[in-house]
Amino acid sequence: MPTSASAKVPPSPESPEDRLPPQNGLDRYFRISERGSTLPREIRGGFATFFAMAYIIVLNPIILGSAKDMYGNQLDNGQLVTATALTAAFTTLLMGVIGNVPIALAAGLGVNSVVALQLAPRMSWPDAMGMVVLAGFVVMVLVATGLRERVMSAVPYGLRKAIAIGIGLFIMLIGLVDSGFVTRMPDAAQTTVPLQLGTGGHLEGWPVLVFVLGVLLTLALIVRKTPGAILISIVVMTVVAVVINAIADIPSWGLTTPEWPGNPVATPDFGLVGQVSLFGGFEKVGVLTGVLFVFTVLLSCFFDAMGTIMGVSDEAKLTDGEGQMPGINKVLFVDGVAVAAGGASSASATTCFVESTAGVGEGARTGFANIVTGGLFALALFLTPVATMVPSQAATPALVAVGFLILAGSVREIDWSDFTIAIPAFVTMLMMPFTYSITNGIGMGFITFSVLRLAAGRGREVPVTMYVVSAVFAFYYLMPALGLT
Repeated sequence: MPTSASAKVPPSPESPEDRLPPQNGLDRYFRISERGSTLPREIRGGFATFFAMAYIIVLNPIILGSAKDMYGNQLDNGQLVTATALTAAFTTLLMGVIGNVPIALAAGLGVNSVVALQLAPRMSWPDAMGMVVLAGFVVMVLVATGLRERVMSAVPYGLRKAIAIGIGLFIMLIGLVDSGFVTRMPDAAQTTVPLQLGTGGHLEGWPVLVFVLGVLLTLALIVRKTPGAILISIVVMTVVAVVINAIADIPSWGLTTPEWPGNPVATPDFGLVGQVSLFGGFEKVGVLTGVLFVFTVLLSCFFDAMGTIMGVSDEAKLTDGEGQMPGINKVLFVDGVAVAAGGASSASATTCFVESTAGVGEGARTGFANIVTGGLFALALFLTPVATMVPSQAATPALVAVGFLILAGSVREIDWSDFTIAIPAFVTMLMMPFTYSITNGIGMGFITFSVLRLAAGRGREVPVTMYVVSAVFAFYYLMPALGLT
């Protein structure tokens, strides 16, 4: 992983003799000094991660609230905001306390679209959320049996680095798209080019200018090795955006308008929490289709989280010499709990967020950063108008900067002379941004790796687990052709 952290904060101690002794009980529990971090860095990291992913409080309700179930029912937007913030707060705090890693969680993008567009139209909303809860239970069973850890351990080192690079490219593209710097080419244009610069091929408007200035400011602060570079940039550009919005006529900033709300306090509505039917969906679609629906949610959650955990933990220097993270089972189990909790609150499956790299870039190395991020999500339950005033144009420069730093630090660690690892690595890192999915990048990379090792007569070097997972992915991709979706 990149040397982004070392560019801004001192590197983690390399030997037990160099480690600072714990300063107090808090330091001892979270191992802050042991991991070469400090409380201010953890706090800054927690804030940076929250601001980088706070958009989910707005975006998740839009995705779920715009869909109807088979009875024509829609979920209430206010209740969805509460459910999204509540689940993010609970699961992020849980990951911090139990997993002790700076990986925040919230409703997963992509999975919420599956719930809204594939599950809900064929059953009721409680039925659809029940499918998500069941997927979470399966994840927890896989962790308890050790299968999930075996899958992660079977991934070769070069492919692990490729997953990290793919995530870096993916979050960079997320930043470019969410800011409006890059937009989708309308289908009416009848072109094979899917993306374009700005609007109509040109950068127009104050919001994009805020993003560009934010990227330059972030990178300049990083080059100068300024502590708190990412968080400083987010705060400064939010203030700039608020000022610009107050004096200029801005048609739209996207999801979030940077203006101080008239009433910053909002009363949370917990009406959707617990509205779940575990097995009602099977009565609507049948057992086979129901199992496939659970499998679809499971696959997306399983490998999205796996890629994110690998990438963030490596970036935070929490892995050993073989790329393994001690105590990984606790992290994986909390992730399974998060999936089930997301369904139980009707916020859709909750999973690890790749935007956690923004906090790691600020020096976060422990679960205490999650305490800060989770606390801010809890505060957002009552201060949603304030929490959502940070425009994406002010927060997404962090994703672009961190994306580069991840790429710069990992690409040299792949053995490009061995084509049986270089080609799968290439496929993995490109398919994530090109298909807008971490899961697709992992799946296609795994399949390519298994096939090429067999073709090269090196099939015995591939763990059996990798063959099984590759076969599962192949089946997943063939499901539409087999008429199983």
